Amino acid sequence: MGQSALQTLERALGHTFGQEHLLVQALTHSSLAHEFHLSEGNKTGHPPPEDNEQLEFLGDAVIGLLVAESLYKRFPELGEGELTRLRSALVSRKHLGQVAARLKLGKHLRLGRGEERSGGRKKSALLANCIEAVVAALYLDAEIEITRAFVEREIVAPSVMELQKELLEGRSIGDHKSALQEYLQANKGSQPTYVVKAESGPDHRKRFLVEVRLSDNGTTGKALARGMGSTKKKAEQEAARRAMEKLTTAKAKEIKEIPDE
Repeated sequence: MGQSALQTLERALGHTFGQEHLLVQALTHSSLAHEFHLSEGNKTGHPPPEDNEQLEFLGDAVIGLLVAESLYKRFPELGEGELTRLRSALVSRKHLGQVAARLKLGKHLRLGRGEERSGGRKKSALLANCIEAVVAALYLDAEIEITRAFVEREIVAPSVMELQKELLEGRSIGDHKSALQEYLQANKGSQPTYVVKAESGPDHRKRFLVEVRLSDNGTTGKALARGMGSTKKKAEQEAARRAMEKLTTAKAKEIKEIPDE
């Protein structure tokens, strides 16, 4: 990675690294290290490039803490459940991928040839992982205050007020499973149960069909909705989103049909 490219990225991040290797590692996908081991490069005596997976682990924890702290200070009037849903939305893979794309991290990623050919620079999951690793690199190089300022500026501030508005309007945000569970407990006194109905596709491109059902006193009742996803968790989230959409639409219709006194 060229020096000018590093400097461009540092300007976007708002920090000049004293330990540049941390930033380089944060941008290095495991596919590059894997290909190094398979190539002649491994026989030259040069050490393999360090990938960003351990930094992702640390960055995930740092982002979670700083986002929670920001929400705690911003919204003292909100309850734990509402704060949890806001945090879930801000630390979600989708949101972090959007943050990384806005910072143009994709063009700085260090990828193996296979991942490069498959469009890795634009993959939301890779971008989300990269922003987590970059936050960890910031934390290790600059400690907490500069990291806090970055998380607030890039991850929280651009979206938090719109998310809070959606929350207050009763719209489902962030963790749809948590939102559905809260809704069912408050309105029906029951719990959601998720059942995998089908799996399809090869191992590297699986698709899951999940159904969410009402569960009451240990018995599973009627199906609320189904969702598809590349993982069971994503399929469950999609099923929960659709169930919330169906339930809130039906609730609004009931209220509209109540005659005026």
